[in-house]
Amino acid sequence: MTIPPDEVSADDNEVRREDQEKINRFSRLHQRQTVFEDQLKSKLKDKEDLEEISMELELADEDELVPYKIGDAFVQLPLEEAQSLLSTSTDLIDSEVSQLEDKVGELKDELQELKVALYARFGRSINLEV
Repeated sequence: MTIPPDEVSADDNEVRREDQEKINRFSRLHQRQTVFEDQLKSKLKDKEDLEEISMELELADEDELVPYKIGDAFVQLPLEEAQSLLSTSTDLIDSEVSQLEDKVGELKDELQELKVALYARFGRSINLEV
């Protein structure tokens, strides 16, 4: 009885040490990418909230004190000071979002390189699609 050629070639690919290291690296990078993407979603939500608050403050009366959250407490601040702090917070969130987007992009590039190398080595006998 003979074994079909497809099955022979799939089983002949032994996993070498460097292959296992690439697989492990792919797994670690994928996990890190997932964490960064979750952080990015959270930061984008925060950014959206800050933009919404900024629009609401434009409608507020200038003489009115505005509650502003600092840490876990709310402090009554003049409108101009609250808008200044809000602008600073928005700039900070923008830079954090930019950094996270860069990290996710770098991880995607490296993951793609590993996918190409591993699929070239193992063909259909490995599944790296997530």
